[in-house]
Amino acid sequence: MNEDGEYRKHEDHLLDYDGLAHLMYLMQAISFLFGGIPFVVAVFLNYLNRHHVEGTWLQSHYRWQLETFWVGLVVVLLGLATTPFLIGFPVLFVAVSWVVYRIAYGWFILNRSQEIKTISKFPLV
Repeated sequence: MNEDGEYRKHEDHLLDYDGLAHLMYLMQAISFLFGGIPFVVAVFLNYLNRHHVEGTWLQSHYRWQLETFWVGLVVVLLGLATTPFLIGFPVLFVAVSWVVYRIAYGWFILNRSQEIKTISKFPLV
């Protein structure tokens, strides 16, 4: 804490939030084995800690993870709602494929300690 009572961002603390981003990607990945519960926990952790990474390269990863969850959830629910009409199965396949891609791509870029430069199509997330 500095003289004004504000927390300063230190590079060594970014390593903590980098590790947390890795953990959240891991939780997203294993959520397919545990019915999505780890994904929800990762979103909760993300919302609790994202203010710590504002203005850093890690902010793009935290935003990417939230977008992956919310958009994936909406598309999966849409797919489930349309399964009686048989169109839901391709929708679910596309949704799961998209979520897997986003987890893999985000984690790959995080391992390179780089910012995700993809422009958000969902700015309200």
